[in-house]
Amino acid sequence: MKLREMRELTKAELLQQKRDLEEELFNLKMRKSIKSLDNPLRTRQIDREIARILTLLREDEKGIRVLAESKRSILADADSLKKARVNKEESNG
Repeated sequence: MKLREMRELTKAELLQQKRDLEEELFNLKMRKSIKSLDNPLRTRQIDREIARILTLLREDEKGIRVLAESKRSILADADSLKKARVNKEESNG
């Protein structure tokens, strides 16, 4: 993924992308320990993509460059989940 495309992602999407890449890197390293890889340069590519994501997150944290805003607020999601739990408890008990 290009840096321009990464800058358009929200913080949550970047964190998810980072987790996915870390999982893929782990799986590649496990396969590498067992046998040779089809594309050994993929580990380097993943390392660099993770570094790019970390750089973007750090830029956002320091206020150098702000990340894209999420279309849905995480707090709004938490409030709706809380209300749903309360409604469920009231109907059950």
